[in-house]
Amino acid sequence: MLALSAEGTLPKVDYAIFADTGWEPKAVYDHLDRLEQEIAGPAGIPIFRVSSGNIRADALNPDHRFASMPLHILNKDGKAGMTRRQCTGEYKIKPIKKKVRELLGYPYPTRIPKDVFVEQWVGISTDEFHRAKDADVKYMRNRHPLITDMNWSRSDCIRYLTSRGLADTPKSSCLGCPFHGNAQWRHIRDTSPSEWTDVVEFDAAIRQGNARANASGNQLLGQAFLHRSRVPLSDAPIDHVTAAEWAARQHQLGDAEIPDADAAEHGVADGCSPWACRGDTDQEPVQGDFGLAS
Repeated sequence: MLALSAEGTLPKVDYAIFADTGWEPKAVYDHLDRLEQEIAGPAGIPIFRVSSGNIRADALNPDHRFASMPLHILNKDGKAGMTRRQCTGEYKIKPIKKKVRELLGYPYPTRIPKDVFVEQWVGISTDEFHRAKDADVKYMRNRHPLITDMNWSRSDCIRYLTSRGLADTPKSSCLGCPFHGNAQWRHIRDTSPSEWTDVVEFDAAIRQGNARANASGNQLLGQAFLHRSRVPLSDAPIDHVTAAEWAARQHQLGDAEIPDADAAEHGVADGCSPWACRGDTDQEPVQGDFGLAS
């Protein structure tokens, strides 16, 4: 959408906002720098980088309130579950809303008049039209240009990015997002040893839940993992191609759909936009408030 706006295919936007969780892959930050220098800057479109903190550091800080990630849980009785997902609201939507209020001239808790609002573009393609929803506040009105103006699918977007020399656009999501599939974990391990060490260490550190909950005596009633297999990430079967995963690969070539297997290999398909987070596709039962299994 930024490139389409910068070139004039879509109307020129006033601003672009990137919500930084503080734990994106280096490739995402490098790509953002490139967009700013080669596309947004020349077109006169400011990119604001907003943040509510570093999600990795906050999870390991006993003095900091932690908005829980959707960790995979193995309970003592052997049953599987997931912790509640609060990270999108805390680390993406909250700082965006704060910046929007600032741009409108009505910082919180100032009341915003009914006739004052921003038109906010959300990058959802026709494949994800069911995620095209209205904002939950009156001072933000969502618009979905890839659907309403361009009628573009994900494939159309990829073709356009390729034509603009942006074929290597990385998927924005936390480095240690529990919704990664095996292909994403392998990519981190095989292309960035330092980032792989980072996520393996975090996976081990988060095993009993977030630091603040443990410090207050609200330990997780089970064990938490980043990988869906619910074993330590360093030992997770990210190289093993199961029969289901092989069938999922065939699906990519046009065979029958096997969505669960495809997710195991490639992760949940939807991106990590604040209004189209991968976590909106609930894979397994969510357990308890504050990320506590029960």
